Amino acid sequence: MLDIPQEAKIRGHQRAPSDSKEFHELTKRDALRLLENDVDRLLQTTEPAHRPALQAEMNRFAELFGRFLQEEGPALDWNKIQKLPENAVMNYSNLKSPKNEQIRNMLDKLVVIKLNGGLGTSMGCHGPKSVIPVRSDLTFLDLTVQQIEHLNKTYDANVPLVLMNSFNTDEDTEKIVRKYKGFRVQIHTFNQSCFPRISREHFLPVAKDFDIEKDMEAWYPPGHGDFYDTFRNSGLLKKFIGEGREYCFLSNIDNLGATVDLNILNKLVGEERASTPFEFVMEVTDKTRADVKGGTLIQMENKLRLLEIAQVPKEHVDDFKSVKTFKFFNTNNIWANLSAIDRVLRERTLNMEIIVNNKTLENGLRVIQLETAVGAAMKCFDGAIGINVPRSRFLPVKKSSDLLLVMSNLYTLKNGSLVMSPQRMFPTTPLVKLGENHFSKVKEFLGRFANIPDIIELDHLTVSGDVTFGRGVSLRGTVIIIANHGDRIDIPAGAILENKIVSGNMRILDH
Repeated sequence: MLDIPQEAKIRGHQRAPSDSKEFHELTKRDALRLLENDVDRLLQTTEPAHRPALQAEMNRFAELFGRFLQEEGPALDWNKIQKLPENAVMNYSNLKSPKNEQIRNMLDKLVVIKLNGGLGTSMGCHGPKSVIPVRSDLTFLDLTVQQIEHLNKTYDANVPLVLMNSFNTDEDTEKIVRKYKGFRVQIHTFNQSCFPRISREHFLPVAKDFDIEKDMEAWYPPGHGDFYDTFRNSGLLKKFIGEGREYCFLSNIDNLGATVDLNILNKLVGEERASTPFEFVMEVTDKTRADVKGGTLIQMENKLRLLEIAQVPKEHVDDFKSVKTFKFFNTNNIWANLSAIDRVLRERTLNMEIIVNNKTLENGLRVIQLETAVGAAMKCFDGAIGINVPRSRFLPVKKSSDLLLVMSNLYTLKNGSLVMSPQRMFPTTPLVKLGENHFSKVKEFLGRFANIPDIIELDHLTVSGDVTFGRGVSLRGTVIIIANHGDRIDIPAGAILENKIVSGNMRILDH
């Protein structure tokens, strides 16, 4: 067993910081050689017919592991950060709308890609997150298909939808997409890589063989930065370039604000296109106090790049979180030029920082998984820019509190897109915090509301403890409802709470 000094065990961009020292070169080579031997042993447990494809995937894993061993630690050199150039971030309000007769031609140059690798387990659901009902019994996937079908019908276009699945979501997704057969949307799927988790003690895979179904915990999808390689390897990149398509629009499937934007597309492939193409566009939006941990844009070594909190030296974390110093954060809505992706992959210049994700498995085994983020490739492209988009283009559903917003009368549904109600006096969404113990699972959350309250005039809602809501409740201003341990609060049907604190014994106080 390889004896690695404790302080040298965790490198790359850590979620749990620790001091890092150089491996001796010999130890690094030993670590890589032992890992490659172990991976070869795993490959011998597979069917010979499947081995070449799996070998290519494991070669990429070994390459990632080799880079991880060489990394000098998570932090970048803070003093190398340059001031963002004036033209680095374009204001969305300056973009022009395309003429109607040009839209079809523009859409035929586009591919829509949704990152669909995540499970709904954090919200108490089985299977892919994309099949959780979010509005009018429609799922994330239903809404996405509706949006693209509406574009294709309205403009007589043929925008394809591509889903990047993981081994966690692939089988279920393949069954579900069959129901869209009669829709005017071509749907393609491909799988991102499946890499082995590594023990933190000896830096070797914890899997005993390649039977992934038998031991799902021993494997992981390596983050959405894996998109570039697996998209190419699926054959879809070559296919779409051959069809004359120029850009992909890539986003998380749980971001309900990430719809195809014709003004941005006009800037890339329409009348407004620049003489030198923008190869990589990252949609950013104004940072608020709720977004201080989100990735931001910086200029470094004369390249625009993504800076994540994991890369920030400890002494500069407060600077990173400052809304004044770093005004924008990354929505993970990305527009990338297909030919540029092909070039970067062919020239092997794709280089994304490694994120080291520490996990403890159910059996208590401590493992690490090496990941990359799709936005981190920004620095590898020429002519990369940010576009400062309205907050409405960032509407992720990560928790039941987000679900409350998207199911409420704050939004109306139009052709698969959520549109904020014109009755809302200001464009920001309310800040909602629902107690983990009683609201975190979707089924439990839905059981606590006879129907979703009217929140058109709500600014801030905090709910903690055993609380239920009757039919037709209206919440306005700041509302705080806290049921003490052992107590239960039932908000009666038709109640109007405006700037109120409701405490454990059901007293209603002015806030």
